[in-house]
Amino acid sequence: MTARRGPDPNSSVAADPEPDPESVARAIVLRQLTMAPRSRLQLSRKLAERNVPEDVAQAVLDRFEEVQLIDDAEFARMWVRSRSQSKKLAKGAIRRELADKGIELDAAEEALSQLSDQDEELAARELVQRKLRPGMDLSDRAERDKYTRRFASMLARKGYAPSLAFRIVGEVLAEAGTLE
Repeated sequence: MTARRGPDPNSSVAADPEPDPESVARAIVLRQLTMAPRSRLQLSRKLAERNVPEDVAQAVLDRFEEVQLIDDAEFARMWVRSRSQSKKLAKGAIRRELADKGIELDAAEEALSQLSDQDEELAARELVQRKLRPGMDLSDRAERDKYTRRFASMLARKGYAPSLAFRIVGEVLAEAGTLE
């Protein structure tokens, strides 16, 4: 006896109709929000990726915003806290990430106001200090220049302004040179 596969063509039970797009959209948005906080633009992109009609997607997203399950301003505040603490990113890099996620400039600037210039300098200093290793020859000018370039480049990749990066690297290397 063989196992039956698929619906029985002789059955009088009709196959399930296609699920309505609104239910599909709600399920997608809920699944996405369960995994991690998301901006409205991120969710909109995900719905478009899944071929949800734009009018349905916008209606579902509007409803989620209405009940405050989507809040771009809160998302931006959380993103700034997270990225500045875990990745030690500078305001410039975080601002670009927020723009990529569809956060409006005003909301991004308000969220970035959580970070002071002193916070940014402290984070840069910690990054450079973490990269210092025992045995680095900071008395040799060529070696010192090499480390200065490497550390300033690392800070630049994290969004720090060149002037701040070179100043912090110089200070940290000077402190490290006097400790030896």
